[in-house]
Amino acid sequence: MKRLALILGILLSFRAQSQQIPPLNEKSYLDSLQGVMKNSSGYPSKAVASFMLSNYYRNADSLLSKKQLETGRILAKSDPFTSAQYFYYEGQYYADRNKEKAAVSYLKAIKLLSKFKSKESDLLQSWCWFGYGIAQKNKEGYPFLIKIMLEKSIPLIEKNGNSKNLGFEYTQLALMLTYNAEFKKAENYNSKALEILEKAAPNSSELFFAYLNTATNFFYQAKGDIGKSFLDKAEKLIQPYPESSSNSFYFYDKALYFITKQKHEETLSAIEKGLYYTKKFKQNLLTQMFYLNKYDILKRQKKYTEARDLLKSILTERTLVIDANNRKMIYLQLSSINEEMGNTKEALIWQRNHSKLSDSLNSANIKLEINKLETKYNTAEKERSIANLNAEKKQKELEVSKKNSYLWALSLVLILFISLAIFLFILYGNNRKLSEQKEINLQQKLNDIKQKEELILTKAILEGEERERERIARDLHDGLGGMLAGVKINFSTWASEHLNNEKHEEFFKILSQLDRSVSELRHIARNLMPESLLNFGLETALHDLCQFYIRKDLEIDFQPINIHKDLLLSTQLTIYRIVQELLANAVKHSGATNILLQCSHSQDHFFITIEDNGRGFKKDTTDPSKSMGILNLKNRVDYLQGKMEINSDTEGTTINIELNTYEI
Repeated sequence: MKRLALILGILLSFRAQSQQIPPLNEKSYLDSLQGVMKNSSGYPSKAVASFMLSNYYRNADSLLSKKQLETGRILAKSDPFTSAQYFYYEGQYYADRNKEKAAVSYLKAIKLLSKFKSKESDLLQSWCWFGYGIAQKNKEGYPFLIKIMLEKSIPLIEKNGNSKNLGFEYTQLALMLTYNAEFKKAENYNSKALEILEKAAPNSSELFFAYLNTATNFFYQAKGDIGKSFLDKAEKLIQPYPESSSNSFYFYDKALYFITKQKHEETLSAIEKGLYYTKKFKQNLLTQMFYLNKYDILKRQKKYTEARDLLKSILTERTLVIDANNRKMIYLQLSSINEEMGNTKEALIWQRNHSKLSDSLNSANIKLEINKLETKYNTAEKERSIANLNAEKKQKELEVSKKNSYLWALSLVLILFISLAIFLFILYGNNRKLSEQKEINLQQKLNDIKQKEELILTKAILEGEERERERIARDLHDGLGGMLAGVKINFSTWASEHLNNEKHEEFFKILSQLDRSVSELRHIARNLMPESLLNFGLETALHDLCQFYIRKDLEIDFQPINIHKDLLLSTQLTIYRIVQELLANAVKHSGATNILLQCSHSQDHFFITIEDNGRGFKKDTTDPSKSMGILNLKNRVDYLQGKMEINSDTEGTTINIELNTYEI
């Protein structure tokens, strides 16, 4: 199923482009909109109809789509609410062409629409937030998009009370979860969507796509028969409309079903039927995705020349490979298939293209991180300057207050003379206590500022360390890993042509060692930046970490308790590094045969307890100045404003850590 997972991200990008989808009966839909344009006397209704026509044609006819968008903008000038809608449809027009422009248009629409307190405004804002999340997906990642949906888009639709749109939003959220391999959660939201849509919109395009998304979720779990039942329901909805552009999506899922069943000829038949619709309605991205599926079938049938030429045509057409990550994937596939064909020289060329593009993407990511770091640094500098100015201001105010108190006391002495001496003495004592208290308060505020600065410095150091780990991991995997892969291809090809397995056994042993070296390199890269943490969350990553340290003479009992998946990624990474340091110290120094690791999460607090039956250590070795490992632990615990307690004797060591998980 690895190949299916490769295609899934592209499919999601296409299906998740538009909240406002046309009905399955597209002819009736177009006739209705064109009727409004001809017969309606109201400019706002004509403008909305023109916007919807622009949205319908945005893939099939870009020039007509742009023309309808501009017509709507002119018609909407006299109505502020309709004028605000223009920026939503402008974002839709740019969604596939220029994601940065699309994001700007969506945000502008949200700002203007928020001035209108109505259900229609709430619905449009929900669509805008969803579109903005899609536009920022490549830059911010899927967690950002899912957060936008859960915190912005879905609450607005729930407030609006439109059940059909809520059902469609649920199935879109399920699609994102499917891409992130959260199949059970996706199944839950798909069930919610179907429960709503089967009642509120039984013959709608929203229900049609809900069936397809549910089927897709099961296909990617290799549960083809379950997915087929939902595919059949989608077929019943689309069957009366053979001229609908949505047929292309149906045949795409049908091809996925036959792929799960390993029925190559049936897959190719479904692909050809789907291509008929994608070419008819100029669905260029989906056309290239069909070709990518066809490439895989041809490769499995060992029709290497056809498969290779199909990949090259995808590169030439460019719709799919505008995205650099897709282009990198195509380069890697071309290297692989040329290696299968024995074209070593061409395989190396594509491998170099893949490595070069990987380096370029890594360089772009590094520049982006540097810009973010500079922004954070400048912000921190400004905040520090403001804090210093405020401290100086308070100090001057305190000095002025002191001088005024002394002058007032002196004036009283001059007026009342000796008769008021006792009163002045008491008053002076009170003022002195007040002054001391103010000095104490000022010192406390200065200490707070110092602690905040230390926290900012610690945060910058830890973030820099994690970025460097990630950079090294990428360089090892994509740079050195790519070169070693190329060397392996050359050696393998040369050996197959010039050497005999029995006569040159030592050479093939060396070749095997090179293969193991590549595996070890990838293992080091994964250890520097844990992929399981990024893809599946903290609990899975900690479980994998424990499995890594288990030996024949060492048992590790990992007990996770209520670990939430909604923790900030930076917090999860810090907790992971703390546990990694604890386990490494225990395995390296304690000589233990049993280790108990317990991690629990309660509201804004995360608790870590690790116990071992090792030899223990003297308490003076826990001094941070004498132990680099303890110093690393203390820095990360302090970063999360936590506490650490260490107890050790000859029977073993127990370490208890309490961390704060609220956003600092």
